[in-house]
Amino acid sequence: MPKLSKSKTSNADGVSASAAKLRFLKKLRCTLNFEKRAWAAGVEHVAGVDEVGRGSLFGPVVAAAVILDRAYRIRGLRDSKLIPAERREELALRIREHCIAWAIAAVDSARIDQINIYQASRLAMLHAVQQLAPAASYLLVDAVRLDCKLPQQAIIHGDALSASIAAASILAKVERDRMISAWDPVFPMYGLASNKGYCTPHHLAALREHGPSPLHRQSFSPVWSAPVPQEVLGFMLEPAAEVTPGDEEPVAALSEG
Repeated sequence: MPKLSKSKTSNADGVSASAAKLRFLKKLRCTLNFEKRAWAAGVEHVAGVDEVGRGSLFGPVVAAAVILDRAYRIRGLRDSKLIPAERREELALRIREHCIAWAIAAVDSARIDQINIYQASRLAMLHAVQQLAPAASYLLVDAVRLDCKLPQQAIIHGDALSASIAAASILAKVERDRMISAWDPVFPMYGLASNKGYCTPHHLAALREHGPSPLHRQSFSPVWSAPVPQEVLGFMLEPAAEVTPGDEEPVAALSEG
């Protein structure tokens, strides 16, 4: 009898899980249908909310919230993973210029290790929503619900289905890519400019050879299992300041109304 093998990274067609997901997302249509339903119900400011960097081994998770102008249609909005980098930059500029309000927030790797990546992602999204001016009156959120009193709808694959969530995805992706690329000259061995902190063969090899940097997420398996200890910088040896519950701040916060 022939041996049967099972792979976590590929399906019966020999396509990797990530490639299969991208193939599926490309089939979805990104529209204003969710926004139009809210507008028809009398909602004035509908905000799309999304995060990027959840699966990265390095750096912050970054979230954005965007209130699109119903009178101005921005063509080409879709899941940021499906858009080339140069096109994302162009769309991000148009989104910031023509939306009613936008905001970006980030939660750093230390906080991610404290509260886990799921809660850190929700916290970053909440911070982004709280910075919107004018404030949102209804939220369309990619896949999760946020801890706030605003009426909201969690949409699975929301960044591929809702134009507002797609716009938030694009702003968050462009900002996070910029933040991570800025660290590449500091930690050149990890190839951050190209992999943006994600789990690539080169990144894993660098972790095995050099160990993790202070900005790697220590709670992630490829990082804590690295055979070389984490590099320690001077600021990490300073006594930690006491933080009153509720006073924690994301590492970055940008907004414009």
